[in-house]
Amino acid sequence: MMADGDASVREQYEAYPYPARDPADEARRLITGSPSHLLEIEHFVLAGGLAGNLRALVAGGGTGDGAIMLAQQLQDRGAGSVTYLDMSAASLQVAQARAKARALGNISFHQGSLLDLPKMDWPPFDYIDCCGVLHHLASPEDGLAALLSVLSEDGGLGLMLYGELGRTGVYPAQRAIARLAGGDPAEERLDLARRLVEAMPEGNWLKRNGHVSDHLAGDDAGFYDLLLHSRDRAYLVAEIAALMDAADLRISGFLPPGEYDPCQYLDDPELNARAAALPPTERWALAEELSGAMKTHVFYAVRKGNIHGGAASGFDPTMVPALREMPAARLAAGLEKSPVLRAELGGVERRFELPAGAAAIIALIDGGRSLRQIHGRLRAGGVKMNWPDFEDAFSSIFDILHPLNLLLFAGRKADA
Repeated sequence: MMADGDASVREQYEAYPYPARDPADEARRLITGSPSHLLEIEHFVLAGGLAGNLRALVAGGGTGDGAIMLAQQLQDRGAGSVTYLDMSAASLQVAQARAKARALGNISFHQGSLLDLPKMDWPPFDYIDCCGVLHHLASPEDGLAALLSVLSEDGGLGLMLYGELGRTGVYPAQRAIARLAGGDPAEERLDLARRLVEAMPEGNWLKRNGHVSDHLAGDDAGFYDLLLHSRDRAYLVAEIAALMDAADLRISGFLPPGEYDPCQYLDDPELNARAAALPPTERWALAEELSGAMKTHVFYAVRKGNIHGGAASGFDPTMVPALREMPAARLAAGLEKSPVLRAELGGVERRFELPAGAAAIIALIDGGRSLRQIHGRLRAGGVKMNWPDFEDAFSSIFDILHPLNLLLFAGRKADA
């Protein structure tokens, strides 16, 4: 039997499928993001292993962003499949239309609740995406248990949960709207909420929080999801770590990694040394506290007993580096003009300078060549560099681009 809260959540997404998407837009672009980018799965779940014939479940797929992205990437590889599950018929219809626009034949669509997964006669999945769903459940712990019931022993999860600090002001605003709106119909509640936000004093925490301004100024689905949702909660990093630990999972990486490195927010050498000495969970939590801008937490997790899974680490000649959403030739050409990159991490703009010779190495990263093959190409091109020197040079590049989630390790190929 569906609880009242579950019924309210379902009714919301029937009225306002989220995020708002037009299937006609598939002709001009593929929406990519995190979690569930195929390169991220290979890096953070498979430790740099090849996804192969990946069986993926997108639980709570909404209007399809994660499912469409992953299905397209798997179809481009020529292997793998995606199972989509969502309780909203309206959202499912949008996702189906997007898949049809792309002629994706590797997605199966199902309407239902992820809480019913233990009762479904589905073989275990290699990977499960659950993005922005658990925090809408009466018991996120039960939802996580349901996901694990259909996850293979060596599989992994890609999750997104709301971040408490970056959503400062959201929950007082939700309560204020509820006091005034009462049991009004959805459209009237939405109109009232927009007028109330407009009327709020400029000192109100919601008005001062620029990290949620995209939802405030955006479409009805995004505004409703932010301020009129019938049930959601937000997490601190330490609470996420406790939730994963209780489920016998270990976090293999938050994204982008640099955002969860407190040293990105500190320029004091002594403070950086103290921060670097903390255990991983405390470093992540400190970064969150210093940033204050994290409105969502995107991360990957694997079972504690999965000793071969998790994030790729260290370098060996067979590993295959890949640039995520960044053509190597364009990045290399830019670095030839200037070795400086600028990027925002956790609301703070940072400046990074890549080492001399980085452009020549980056130009050879194509997601197919191993480190050994890249080193060989450099030497064949006249660059006199032994393996230890190459490894040091690549490490310097990786230490800058990986925290930005731009450089990952793709699955090893047979000839690597």
